[in-house]
Amino acid sequence: MARHYGLDWLRIGAFALLIFYHIGMVFVPWGFHAQTAQPIDWVAIPMMAINPWRLALLFVVSGYASRALLLKGGGLGGFVRSRSARLLVPLLFGVIVVVPLQPWIELTTQHGYAGSFWTFLRHDYFGFAKISGILLPATQHLWFVLYLWLYTMLLALAAALLGGRSLQRAFDAVFGGLRLWLLPMLWLVLVSAWLFPGARETHALWGDWVAHASYLPAFLFGFGFAGSRTGFAATERLWRWAAAVALLSYALVVAIEYAWPVNVPTPFPYGHLFAAARGMQGWSAIVALIGFADRYWNRNHKWRATLTEAVFPFYIIHQTVIVGVEGALLPYGLHPATEFAVLVVATVAGCCAFYLAGREVRWLRPLIGLRANGPVHPPVRATLATEEA
Repeated sequence: MARHYGLDWLRIGAFALLIFYHIGMVFVPWGFHAQTAQPIDWVAIPMMAINPWRLALLFVVSGYASRALLLKGGGLGGFVRSRSARLLVPLLFGVIVVVPLQPWIELTTQHGYAGSFWTFLRHDYFGFAKISGILLPATQHLWFVLYLWLYTMLLALAAALLGGRSLQRAFDAVFGGLRLWLLPMLWLVLVSAWLFPGARETHALWGDWVAHASYLPAFLFGFGFAGSRTGFAATERLWRWAAAVALLSYALVVAIEYAWPVNVPTPFPYGHLFAAARGMQGWSAIVALIGFADRYWNRNHKWRATLTEAVFPFYIIHQTVIVGVEGALLPYGLHPATEFAVLVVATVAGCCAFYLAGREVRWLRPLIGLRANGPVHPPVRATLATEEA
């Protein structure tokens, strides 16, 4: 596989957007672990610009990275061991150390929990039971890491069953040309509008079929796309058209959301139309972003390697910082603009401190998602094809 800097930048940008998206979750009336005293309906409109594709894109890029890592050597067994260590160790660390503050803030600010954080840790968090509907201990935002590990193991199992035979030709035949855009888009429309209409992701692993139906195919697509010359050629031809369709679909989503905002029942057939438009917007945006990254971002920069390494530690810590800071701000009744500014500054500072401190300590590196034996400062030429991320 040739190195592709554009996919590095796309991954960095997708995770950065995800962090700002979770800050936005504080202000929308959708329900979050910590929310401003007076949620603002209109904030949902810009949030919906990235909502349909933000996570699917991350799974596509993760599938792409998995292909590069599998080809690095060490065989299938080495791939399984490496990915399990790189994903399960920070997942376990996150559940035990990073996450607990989030459910405690949610319970104290939204469900009347009266115990201190220390009491919560000693008596409740590791109780393997539900409190006010919250199952403890919790994965919270780290569900993504758990799902990614599961999909990686399913991929390894499929590779073992194939016995070294490649399905690349089949991928290129199925997703050649216009089909690369249309087939996944139709599948997402089918999932959101007809198979699971109105369903919400639970992130509980078992029974979260709407998420698995969306993200497992996206992950497998990324794996196949990584070795597809015809796939990259198709995105080069289609990305501008896909961008236009994504914008038109988003306009329809906004119109329906404006007519029937949060907590207002959407009459038939507009609910199905809303779900279908989201599916079209989601995959069209992914095709457009990959094509744009391939066309304009496939070049190196002195900051790219460090940002590539920082992405996973940032992801591990960011939501705990957001929820913790918002929990501390709530009693002061700040103006939403001030609240937002404080959250942005605190989240960026907290993520940077977590990464910069953790990368300097060798025994901490695996806990925050970095290679234990890797350099503290990544090599200039490192990319998705050489970085275990």
